[in-house]
Amino acid sequence: MAKLTKKQKEARAKVDANKIYNLDEASALVKEINTTKFDASVDLAVRLGVDPRKANQMVRGVVSLPHGTGKDVKVLALVTPDKEAEAKEAGADYVGLDEYLQKIKEGWTDVDVIVTMPAVMGKLGPLGRVLGPRGLMPNPKSGTVTMEIGKAVAEVKAGKIDFKVDKYGIVHAAIGKVSFDAQKIKENATELIQTLNKLKPTAAKGVYVKSIYMSSTMSPGIAIDTKTN
Repeated sequence: MAKLTKKQKEARAKVDANKIYNLDEASALVKEINTTKFDASVDLAVRLGVDPRKANQMVRGVVSLPHGTGKDVKVLALVTPDKEAEAKEAGADYVGLDEYLQKIKEGWTDVDVIVTMPAVMGKLGPLGRVLGPRGLMPNPKSGTVTMEIGKAVAEVKAGKIDFKVDKYGIVHAAIGKVSFDAQKIKENATELIQTLNKLKPTAAKGVYVKSIYMSSTMSPGIAIDTKTN
């Protein structure tokens, strides 16, 4: 195991492993225990009482964080020529179709989100092996396959994120940066937690939200009260 630095030891000492924090406390503490020299991401890990192997217990969705993620999201709009101006105006970083499909085929994936139209999805199918593992395949459920290209691009740029429970029943999501003030971190976390609660599958039995942890890059996790709203 890697040796902890003095700063990392001090950070860990500030987190009481036996305490369950409320969101106000956690949002302030995650800033205090940051040891990185860069503007670290603040992440939420929510363990759900679901069996993701069963289709009727799969939890996935989108949430628009009120204060964004703090990350400059690179968006590729794969659109027909009549939609190019709309995509550019909304702030898409890359706009086009065939030339970008060819670049992806050759292994280029230097984007965070791909937005496209229903008519183009057929061309993306063969690229599933490249896009799928990187979480880049557009999906109507996440609003990235739509005729409202401008709206979709603007929402992604403003802080709309999509999330999906992993095979262990955990949802991981970046909800901001340590440079955010504590109130903004709290409000973004609240938005995600409330969205997850609304998505509770009817087939899920017992305790739905089993644990919530907040952390920043390389910091210890802070346990949060699961009754947080």
